[in-house]
Amino acid sequence: MTASTAGSDPPVDGGETLEQMQARHRKEQRDLQGRITNKKKNATKKTRKFVNDECAELERQLKERQEEELRRLLGGGGEGEEEEEEEEENGVDGVDGDGQSRQGPQPSSQVDGLAATLNGTHLSSSSGNASASPSQPGPKQKRNRQKERLARRAAEQLALAEAAANEAANMTDHRAVEREAMQREFAQHKLKEVEIAPDGHCLFAAVADQLVRLGIPVSGGAREGGEEQARPVPGYKAVRKAAADYILGHADDYAGFLAAEEGGDGGVEAYAARIRDTAEWGGQLELSALANAYGVEVRVVQGAGRVEVIRPSTAADGEGEGKERKTVWLAYYRHGYGLGEHYNSLRAETDG
Repeated sequence: MTASTAGSDPPVDGGETLEQMQARHRKEQRDLQGRITNKKKNATKKTRKFVNDECAELERQLKERQEEELRRLLGGGGEGEEEEEEEEENGVDGVDGDGQSRQGPQPSSQVDGLAATLNGTHLSSSSGNASASPSQPGPKQKRNRQKERLARRAAEQLALAEAAANEAANMTDHRAVEREAMQREFAQHKLKEVEIAPDGHCLFAAVADQLVRLGIPVSGGAREGGEEQARPVPGYKAVRKAAADYILGHADDYAGFLAAEEGGDGGVEAYAARIRDTAEWGGQLELSALANAYGVEVRVVQGAGRVEVIRPSTAADGEGEGKERKTVWLAYYRHGYGLGEHYNSLRAETDG
């Protein structure tokens, strides 16, 4: 999927002031954030990675364009001004507007004037700001316009940074809000979190961690590799296979859900193969399959301050509703990780 352009470049040389440009940049950022939110909200499990990449590209393009506009606006005047700056930097001899000769580098008093400006004091607009007192007339010193411009630009950039910081402070920190809600739920249920690597296998690795904690066999002794290098199947792979096998064995139960999500492309067999053999993300369907495959109750703590419960069907469980089932606890994040949705394992605080 190719990221669309973040927006056409508006003119920056048509009389737009720094304040107007900052206001327009803030509006563009809000509009883009709204577009990104809608894209992520409407993304499916299959398109989520591509949508995230597209959104990152849109943000990068907008940032680069706005930075370029600021550089163009704050870059000063045209060729004549650039030549004057070069002359002043190199100490080229010339004559100022009052007919006074200027020679070589500017006096140290001009450097003092720049330091005063950066500390909040305005430079004098008079070309004779460093001249001697009336009782002791002396040669008139030329204003160092280049240093004035540098000081002015520094002040404008500081104002821009402060405005951006104020706007950021007023934005909702979804990651912090989610984390706070999750911590409340953990405390209420006396749970502690076990970090799982955000590598695409997180749901299956978290379930594997829970099954080991509960004493439930994960792989059934299965091994992979040749006879000489046979090794136990990693937990997340065994759990992936269990989910895929259950979906294949109950294709009629899952066909309707997969048709709606996959657009009817590939069927149950192709979907189960991706779950078993690739880093395909897992979700609600896989949790349902795993609850039935292992006969456990899955409880998922979510950032909205609620716990979703997924139970195995009675037919698959082979027991009545009164059976005491073991419980798998998971934490589900929507905003807490840079790659997107993520699952961690949860254990009782008393567990080692």
